[in-house]
Amino acid sequence: MQQLKGFAQGTSYHISYWSPAPVDAQAVKKAVADEFASLDKLLSNYRPDSVIESFNRHATTDSQEVGPEIVQLVKIAETVHKASQGCYDLTIKPLFTLWGFNGETPAVPDDKAIADTLKQIGMEKLTVVDDTHLGKKQATLQTDLSSIAQGYSVESLSRVLEKHGIGDYMVEIGGELKTRGQKPDQTAWRIALEKPLPGEHTLHKILAMPKASPLAIMTSGTYRHYFDADGRRYGHILDARTGRPVTHDLVSVTVAHPDPTVADAWSTALLCLGEAQGLKTANAEHLAALFIRLQNDQLVESQSDSFAASNLVTHP
Repeated sequence: MQQLKGFAQGTSYHISYWSPAPVDAQAVKKAVADEFASLDKLLSNYRPDSVIESFNRHATTDSQEVGPEIVQLVKIAETVHKASQGCYDLTIKPLFTLWGFNGETPAVPDDKAIADTLKQIGMEKLTVVDDTHLGKKQATLQTDLSSIAQGYSVESLSRVLEKHGIGDYMVEIGGELKTRGQKPDQTAWRIALEKPLPGEHTLHKILAMPKASPLAIMTSGTYRHYFDADGRRYGHILDARTGRPVTHDLVSVTVAHPDPTVADAWSTALLCLGEAQGLKTANAEHLAALFIRLQNDQLVESQSDSFAASNLVTHP
């Protein structure tokens, strides 16, 4: 088993792979580093010279070239936006700034500030011009790819490994991951899910990944990024329709899907919707999703039909 690990995209990453045929491990290591650098230059909202931040900075309604990768991400996001009734929205960046979730001191804004900021967002104001260009219907529109970029990065690194002839691997960035094949001893890749509780790092479930086909596991939660004010807790999952953090008791959603990018977007969208509407939407979209609510200090689970049929869970 070969392993690569380090820090990228503001978090840690771990890559494990093996191959029955000889593989140039140093070439793989360099290719992974090069891909991370390329992704950072393309997608990072914290890097002023990235392609997406250049798009945000130019206050114009003219068409702007962003490349095929970002256009594809926007197309996926548009599909999830519509299916989630507008709860999921890439243009939510000004709301994150308003609430202080982007690194500044978080605080509860007043109603007028929220109403004014809501006028600055809306996926319908972001347009796909062609396969490499985007446009804005509102010149000051800001796009945040953080809810989908990590999934895309997992897929991009998986493709790097496959180009080097590697068919058995696990790629993980910040807890979001994809596996293909199996371990050298012919056993399945096993993935631990954490209990979605603040300050805890304890095991909740173990998933045995399928050997026959690639699968991504993406989890979104409200239990890591939050702040408390006036006796209330405010999580970082914002509902684009209200401009406020979600108020339901759903604390975690895990989505299993062959495409990490799709899984990443949907895990955020379903968490935004809440358990009742999220479960209904997951079943309508045939998504394998595990929902966990915190009810009276107890974790309560529900599963979509596709997740229940997946036989992923090996540990209660």
